[in-house]
Amino acid sequence: MSGEFTRIAKYFAPLAGTEGRGLTDDAAVFTPPPGRELVLTVDQMLEGVHFLPNDAPDLIARKLLRRNLSDLAAMGATPLGYLLTVALTQTVDEAWLQGFAKGLAHDQTEFGITLFGGDTSSSRGGIALSATLIGHAAPNAALSRNGAKPGDAIWVTGTIGDAALGLRARLGQLEDKTGFLVQRSLLPSPRVGLPLAGIANAAIDISDGLVQDLGHMCKGAALSAVIRAGLIPASPEAAALGPDYLEARLTEGDDYELLLAVPPGKGGALKAACNGLPITKIGMFQAGTGVHVLADDGTLMSFAKGGWEHF
Repeated sequence: MSGEFTRIAKYFAPLAGTEGRGLTDDAAVFTPPPGRELVLTVDQMLEGVHFLPNDAPDLIARKLLRRNLSDLAAMGATPLGYLLTVALTQTVDEAWLQGFAKGLAHDQTEFGITLFGGDTSSSRGGIALSATLIGHAAPNAALSRNGAKPGDAIWVTGTIGDAALGLRARLGQLEDKTGFLVQRSLLPSPRVGLPLAGIANAAIDISDGLVQDLGHMCKGAALSAVIRAGLIPASPEAAALGPDYLEARLTEGDDYELLLAVPPGKGGALKAACNGLPITKIGMFQAGTGVHVLADDGTLMSFAKGGWEHF
């Protein structure tokens, strides 16, 4: 087993941009794009919590980056690079590291980012990973989750609940005949690059479940939200499983789709900005508090829990 600095030089230094100085210094040197504001976000993934021990290391690496890229997407920011920390167990071998670095390299190319630097350590528990993504936006243009206004329509990108059902399939709790749901669980698609400034009043990415993340938007704006369950978009694979999985789809999270608050009359501009990405209007913000989910007959639905809890 190679040592820490040998591993850094072999697997991570080739991923570094000029800011990272070959990963031979203790810090990166970075010049922001002229006239832009920096947007930063950090997220972590823990073995047994955010990924399973037998998950492919390249997909773990890509999901780590994509969870953070999704946060930048929700703020309308353009990604530039990232800082990485890894705490590895003694059982991690060279093949795992090679696969992990391969996954990072793949998504660096796909999303136009480079590694700025980071830290490596050992773990006495499971593998622990974190990434800090650095992006940029025009001055005062970064979106907030707190800016919804009464009367704003609630829109959502993509389809909701695939990742939650995919995790259940990976745990043997349901059958995923096509493998689509499993893939959505392993590898989200961050909606990076949508020109949302001037169109959306607020945005958040769906990590903890649609109901809970919509609740964050409501709390931040001191408003309530009314959505119709029948309008929430489902993939054919999720729809085929039937209504028994509706609560899981709305509350279990890991979708990394965007929830948007869009003023009346700007739906057309939103669709144009999404450039073919499916986008669906599911409800509206109004005075009051909380998230109200209505069934097709107009009755109020209730769920055992609102979404993922971190503690």
